Amino acid sequence: MKIIINDHRKIFAIQEEFNTFFPYLKLEFLSKPHKPKGASAKKLVKSNNSTLGECRTIHRKGEIIISPEMTTIDLEENFYNDYGLGVLIFRKSGKVWLETTVTNGWTLKEQNVQGEDLCKVSK
Repeated sequence: MKIIINDHRKIFAIQEEFNTFFPYLKLEFLSKPHKPKGASAKKLVKSNNSTLGECRTIHRKGEIIISPEMTTIDLEENFYNDYGLGVLIFRKSGKVWLETTVTNGWTLKEQNVQGEDLCKVSK
């Protein structure tokens, strides 16, 4: 999957695209980017109607290619290194969303399958 990046894209549109491929994962954007693995206040963008241009430090156009085989940390690093965007991946666990920090070496596919399994168990 490819996600187009430019200053005018709405955050909610990118989240919806991501969620189409990974229904048990959630992509959240940080109001101030930080290096993945680095300390951060982790302030999420409150309005998903915001644009990418409002929360990034590198303002160039391009695309992020996302595959099920890439790890969570790789995706977070790609957003940060290529476009100055701080993102976090969350996994559905029953009725709550868990940040994938502890499992950031898992692939997106593994994260999504785990989320699906945990949702089945909680029903």
